[in-house]
Formats: sequence, structure tokens, C-alpha cells
Amino acid sequence: MKFPSGLPIGESWVEAPATAPVVFPYDGSTITEAPVGNIALARQALDHAIAVKDKVGRLPSYVRRNVLQATHSAVRAERDAFVDLLVLETGKPLIDCRVEIDRTLLTLETAAEEVARLHGETVPLDLLPSGEGLRGFWVRKPIGVVVGITGFNYPLLLAAHKIAPAFAAGCPIIVKPAPQTPLATLWLVHLMRSALLEAGAPESALQLLTGGPDVGATLTTDSRIGAVSFTGSAAVGHQIARDAAPTKVLLELGSNSALVVAEDADLDAAADAIIRGGYYASGQACISVQRVLAVESIRQPLLEKLGARLPTVVVGDPRDPATRVSALIDPRSTARVREWVEDAVHAGATIACAAEGDILGPIVLTDVPSGQPAWDEEIFGPVIAVRSVPDLESAFSVVNASRYGLHASVFTASLDTAFTAIDQLDVGGVVINEVPGFRSDVMPYGGVKDSGIGREGPRFAIEELTTTRMAIIRPRP
Repeated sequence: MKFPSGLPIGESWVEAPATAPVVFPYDGSTITEAPVGNIALARQALDHAIAVKDKVGRLPSYVRRNVLQATHSAVRAERDAFVDLLVLETGKPLIDCRVEIDRTLLTLETAAEEVARLHGETVPLDLLPSGEGLRGFWVRKPIGVVVGITGFNYPLLLAAHKIAPAFAAGCPIIVKPAPQTPLATLWLVHLMRSALLEAGAPESALQLLTGGPDVGATLTTDSRIGAVSFTGSAAVGHQIARDAAPTKVLLELGSNSALVVAEDADLDAAADAIIRGGYYASGQACISVQRVLAVESIRQPLLEKLGARLPTVVVGDPRDPATRVSALIDPRSTARVREWVEDAVHAGATIACAAEGDILGPIVLTDVPSGQPAWDEEIFGPVIAVRSVPDLESAFSVVNASRYGLHASVFTASLDTAFTAIDQLDVGGVVINEVPGFRSDVMPYGGVKDSGIGREGPRFAIEELTTTRMAIIRPRP
């Protein structure tokens, strides 16, 4: 880690009033002490952001693009160090942290490219006689100060999803990382503020604040901001939306993604995807496979294939390149997942297979009843629940019955089934013959229902963080 002490507020780094340990989830050891902000610093950050809002909004396109490109280069130069840091503060397996840094780099690069595409268009106004002789066009303008709040599971990537589009759009941004995982985001912010300084742009265009819910509430309820972009639980997202109104709010919330296996599916490919998609990041991903809906005729052979593959999922030290599942972010999360599994079993579910050990290893449940959190809610752990259905129509109905709607996938050999799924599944993304966790950072990513509102991905987030301004001119004769 190579950044100053304190918190990046205004044009400098200020001393934090307190610190808190950042813990390696695998063994509980302390990595370092991280700065913790408070309400007073939150107000300072807001004042600084408001003060530079117009200046940032008027930065030339080439400056915004160059800053993002320079940040991309700086992060890429420290790629391996970022990966090591992510492993330590998240406890995620090394392979998943490598994916996170690569997606972060893509996000920065794509946002830089999108600066050149941020424009409006001309409009024919003479569709009515009253518009004859008028000239019309519209442009995009920055929405204003953005507050970005991120989750612990992909801290660097989620921060990049907030920071890069906001700055590309011409918006100052204050980012608040999860308390458990502030370090990689602090480093990213330092690198980008260095690029801002080099470009002659105000460092206050990007600030970072840590702290508890009181700090978050101070940031998100200030009437001077233009938008809040939040990634986290549905309950917290709903509260932010209520408290921030009428400020625009973008919410990337929870899910319990379903994977449907049709009769004509390649069962080996489906089983591989379930294992890969259910246990990456130790199951701590909003679009990991949680519910599997298998047509009854292929249920048993699918379960047999899953059972055969489960022993190949290596559980252990996240620093080991072979590890696929490691400790969850904290003991409280582990206890909650175990409790949900126990509750499901008491309600009639069966543990079809599970890995034994001190770390919560991969689990496959069958026949989890509706009403159980392991089926209805986002478990955020290495647990998959398998249920059989009589046909695809029933499977799609079960998928849609959830209060969540982020991603779903369908394994099938039928193009007709694929298009039916795309048409009928009430989710933000439908993936055919791949895991629901397959996410491209150049696509519009987001959910419906309790999975959120708004879209991420640089191009689409930039649109969300701008407003259109209409212009009509009657030339003088």
C-alpha cells in the first residue's frame, strides 16, 4: 500500500479522528489500522465537492479522458500488489481477486473511452408548423455531486464502477467503502487524485470517507448532491432511497439468482456451471448461483454429477492459487449462513452433499421449502439449493416468484427455449448456457424488483449520472 495516512478530503489528506483494524478473514489477523471518519468530515467533504462542482463539470473531455487513462496505467502497474491486498482484506480466493483487478482495469479503460461518446443530438422541430425555422438539439450535463457507497465483496471493482463513470460524466464523487474493506479503494483514490493533480484538475473531484451509518446518512441526505449510487443489501438500499428523496438514487441490491436446467441441457456443462457459479468468491457474490431448478426427469443425474464434482472444490487459504472457497468476510456472516442451512433442514430440506472442515465449505441442499431464507433470500455464502419442477413453464414461474430479479440463467439446447426465457424471466439479465454470474462490464448491469434500480457499466452509468438539456433556437432573420 502506497498512499498517505488519513482520509483524502478536499485538496489534501486529513487526519482521521479514529482508526479501526482491517482483519484478514482467513485467520483473524490484523492487516493494518484504517482511518475512520465522522459526520464533521462528511460535511467537509460535501462542502469541498459542492465548491468544485462547476469546475469539474467544465473540465474538457481530453482532461477527463487523460485522468482516467493515467489511473488505468497506474493501477495496471500495481496489479499484483492490488491482488495481494484484495486477498488479505476480503479473504476471497486469489483467482477471484485476479478477476476483480482485471475487471477494474476494464472499467477504467472503458469509462475513458466513453468520454468521447458523451454527446447529444439534433432534433427536427418542424414536425409541427409552429416549429418551422427553429433549430433544436440536446446535450448531456453532469448531474452534480455523486455519493458512491460500495460493498465489501468486490471493493475495488465496485469503487471503480462508481468513480470512473461519475468523473467521465463530469461529476465530483465522494466514495464510501465498506468498513471491512477500505484499503484497496483508498489506494485507487490516491492514484486517481495523483492523476488529477498532474492534469491540473481539482483533487476534490474525488474524495473518500469511511465511517458508520451516521456518516452514510450525512452524505446521502444532503440536498445539494445530484445522485447516490449504492451497492449493498436491499434493506439498506430501501432506507437510503427513502431518506435521500427526491435525490436520484441508483441501487444495486441483492439477489438469489436461479439457474434453470432443461431436459435437453448438456448436464455436464450445467453441473460445471453450477459448481463454478455457486462457489466463486466463496459464494459472496450477488449473482452467484443460489437456486437450481431442474426439470424432474434430469434431477437425479444432475445431483449425481454435482456430488461427483463437489470434492474438486478446494477449500482453504485464499492465498493458495488452488483454493476456490475460503472463509467468509467475518464470523457473524458464517454463523448466519450455518443458521439458515440448519433452519432449512429442520423445515424439510436435505443436505445432498457438503464439504467438512473448519471453514464453511460448499453445500448442496435439496427441496428447500419456500419461506426459508436459504431459498427466498440472498444467502451470500457457498450454498446451492436444488429443486425439481415438472416443466420449464413451472421453472420460469418459480424464478419470477422471487422478490429479487437480478440475473438468471437457463441451460438448454433449444433456441426457442432461450428466447422464451429472455422474454418471460423478470430479471435484469438472462444468460443462456452460462452462469448467471457471467457479467460483462460493457453491458447494462442491474436488476428489477428488490434487486435495485438503475444500470451500471461505464456507458450506462454515465447516462444515469447526466441529465439532458434541451436547446431551441430561432435564428434571427
